[in-house]
Amino acid sequence: MEKGLKLTDILVTIVISLIFGVIYKLWGPLYGVVATLGLHIEQLIYGMWFIAAVVAYLIIRKPGVALLAEVAAAQGEFIFGGEWGVATLIFGLGQGLAAELLFAAFRYKRFDMLAASLAGVASAIASIGIDFYYGYIGDLALWNLLILIGTRLLGAVLISGVFAYLLVQALEKTGVTNLVRPASEEDYRALG
Repeated sequence: MEKGLKLTDILVTIVISLIFGVIYKLWGPLYGVVATLGLHIEQLIYGMWFIAAVVAYLIIRKPGVALLAEVAAAQGEFIFGGEWGVATLIFGLGQGLAAELLFAAFRYKRFDMLAASLAGVASAIASIGIDFYYGYIGDLALWNLLILIGTRLLGAVLISGVFAYLLVQALEKTGVTNLVRPASEEDYRALG
C-alpha cells in the first residue's frame, strides 16, 4: 500500500469531510434538543462529531487522512454556519489529531471495528480536554463529570466506532471504495 497521499486521496477526503460538515451543522440543533432530557444524555450522540476522521481513514487507509478529514469537516461546519464558531476548528484539530495518533499507534494497518472505536474514544478524550480548557465542564460535580465522560465515551464508541465501521462496510459492499483503493491480494486471489 502506498503511504503518501495522492491528489485523489485528498479530494475524496475533502468531499467526505464536507458531507460530514453539513451533518455536523445539522447535528447541533438535535444535540440541543436531546440536551433538554438531562443527565448528559446528549453526550450519547456527541460521537457524531468524531465520525469524519474515522470514516475517511477506513476508506482511504493512509496516514494523515484522519487529521485532514476532521479538520476539513470542522471547517465545513464553521463555513456552513455552525453555532460554535471558531472553537469548532480547535475541536476539529484536537479530535482529528487524536484519531490520527491512534491509527499511527496501529501503524496504519488496522481497519477493524476495534481500531475505529478506539479512534472515537481518543477523539472523545481530546474533546473533553478541550472542554476543560474552555471551562465548559471544569465546574461540574464529580458525579456529574463522570456521567458526562462515560456517556461521551460510550457515544464515541457507538457512533464513530461501530456505526462508522458498519457504514464503511456497507459502502464496500457497493464497490464504491474500490474507486479510491488499489486492489488487495485478497481481491487478486478471488479472481483465481
